[in-house]
Amino acid sequence: MPTLAEIQSSVRDAVIGGEATDIGSLLAGCRDGRARLQIHRRHYETSLVSALLEKFPATGWLAGTRFLIEAAKQYVRQQPPDAPCIAEYGEGFPRFLLGCPGAERVRYLRELAEREWHVGHVAVAIDEPGVPLKELAAIPADSLPDVRFTLQPGVRYLQASWPADELIKLYLSETAPDQFEFEPTNVWIEVRGARGEFNINPLEQAEFVFRECIMNGQPIVAATECALDVNAAFDAGRGWRCSSQTT
Repeated sequence: MPTLAEIQSSVRDAVIGGEATDIGSLLAGCRDGRARLQIHRRHYETSLVSALLEKFPATGWLAGTRFLIEAAKQYVRQQPPDAPCIAEYGEGFPRFLLGCPGAERVRYLRELAEREWHVGHVAVAIDEPGVPLKELAAIPADSLPDVRFTLQPGVRYLQASWPADELIKLYLSETAPDQFEFEPTNVWIEVRGARGEFNINPLEQAEFVFRECIMNGQPIVAATECALDVNAAFDAGRGWRCSSQTT
């Protein structure tokens, strides 16, 4: 008799892979327990595919619903969830799209899907209490260069070679312009959101580097030096005023 852990593992493999040979003798119900197991398998796949379609609507709008559904099915079969929260499922889906037949016709598909993934996450974030200006002003001048800040949870900094954020804005506006020029170009953007809202803001490269360094835990002086390496005329004060920081 197999152990409970072995039975659970076999059921998992049967639901994900579709093969119930290892637990065939343990299945009961109706004339064929395998038929009941297939119901669970279809529900499992349908639930995850639906979750992916909801997370990447602009990607489906661009590439076609049929393409996205088939890609989602393959992703679910090849990369099952590794965490209990379905909201966290799909982070690797944008990169997975690159290997799907037909994706080669849309070179910016992955970057668009990555934008959607981050937009979805920041939009449900909840802001932490910000640092009052009087507390910042009270920091001794000689200590300020070593101060580290934690940005709000609904902030992301993304660098890409296609302005895919323009496609998301076009999708959300529900407009169809007569002509839309879309060429590869280096872009640096900030995605900020909380409580169901979000903004996508273009940044200059030095400003992007400064804020990303702050997000990665570097002190102000180190972040400023990195930005100055990109642009010697970088103004740290200007780059700091628009960022979103908490203690």
